[in-house]
Amino acid sequence: MREYDGPWKETIAFYFRDFLLFFFPSIAEDIEWEFGFEFLDTELHKIKRETETGNREADKLVKVWRKTGEEQWVFLHIEIQSQRQTDFGERIYIYHNRIFDRYRKTVVSLAILGDEEKGWRPSKYKHKLWGCGALLKFPVVKLLDYDLEELAQDPNPLAAIVQAHRIAQIANKDVAIGYANKLSLIKSLYERGFSRENIVELFRLIDWLIALPELEEERLWQEIQTLEEDKNMPYVTSVERIGIKKGRLEGEQKGRLEGEQKGRLESKQQDIVRILEFRFEGVTEELKLLIGKLDNIELLGDLILQAMTTPSLDEFTSVVTQHVVDDKSE
Repeated sequence: MREYDGPWKETIAFYFRDFLLFFFPSIAEDIEWEFGFEFLDTELHKIKRETETGNREADKLVKVWRKTGEEQWVFLHIEIQSQRQTDFGERIYIYHNRIFDRYRKTVVSLAILGDEEKGWRPSKYKHKLWGCGALLKFPVVKLLDYDLEELAQDPNPLAAIVQAHRIAQIANKDVAIGYANKLSLIKSLYERGFSRENIVELFRLIDWLIALPELEEERLWQEIQTLEEDKNMPYVTSVERIGIKKGRLEGEQKGRLEGEQKGRLESKQQDIVRILEFRFEGVTEELKLLIGKLDNIELLGDLILQAMTTPSLDEFTSVVTQHVVDDKSE
């Protein structure tokens, strides 16, 4: 499975202003960039621990200032999964409200959909009962809507990243298609007038998004070296290329390890729920949610044993609740 989360997270971190200019130009126009901006990753991590749904997305929480001088928090939810998710709008709604509830700051939630299903375009979440209701609408961008030929002419670095994302999807496991398109995309970077810094950074991100077998990577590198010699543009040195490769491999390994860890956690959480449902009636969704917030493998192993022996569901719920409270206080 291709890795999309890591490259997108780093893209936002490195190209945040370009990101907004490309996807949400009216928002970028309203921001006072001279005041800078601040990524609030620690704050978002706290929110996600309280609201974890078991999904991995390239989320970002960023503090910016409007031209009016008003402080504004922007929650960027980058949805990159390849299939429909029925609870997507609900997750946006939950994160949006959690951020506001904790920090009492106006929040703008934005979504980028990188899946391959044209008809899936969630842009709101609502619920209503007995005259009481809530509605959250959020701006959405669909990567499938961008034309690859038009992207190839766009000087914004994000155009190249969207190209790489789409090429990775189109090529899938076809090495020949991946190689030809990756080479063409990298060559185009030299034609768009990017600075050396941008070419090196984009090369790294594209290399991460469109990973090829070792033999094809070597062929591609030889092509790039020839191109740079012909243009007298020695942008990506051998040392940088080694660093790019090392970073990609480390990113891929980290993604695999995170996936394996997530799988082990979910398996143990599900085992606990199954045991409780076998032994007791009335296992609530609230208890399942509490169990889902626990991310310590050893603790979950202990709770499996306790689920087998606990005399009552209330007692087990009390134990789980205390562990969740302890985790929040750390």
